[in-house]
Amino acid sequence: MEDWKFAQKDPSECLAKLHFYSVTKKHACGEIEARITVKEFATCKTSDLKFYASADIELNQKTVPFKPFGWHETHLGALAECLRNLRKFEYECDDPAPAPAAK
Repeated sequence: MEDWKFAQKDPSECLAKLHFYSVTKKHACGEIEARITVKEFATCKTSDLKFYASADIELNQKTVPFKPFGWHETHLGALAECLRNLRKFEYECDDPAPAPAAK
């Protein structure tokens, strides 16, 4: 259904169709699930970047927090770029709680 784009009356509304994905990534502290949302814009601010993908988790939290994302002119391109960025960094889990002292 491509006619959804005609519901937007003004480009400033930034109407977008959402596509959802889930991916599991193994890290030192175990597996984490990341959900990726790809937005397909009815009209884009630039003529060549119609799709934007972003993950719902932050990686590299203790050093420089980074939330994976990707822009592209195709749906697959934005998703692939976001996944590529997701693979670049590690999820830095919290340090395990210290064991209680023995009495």
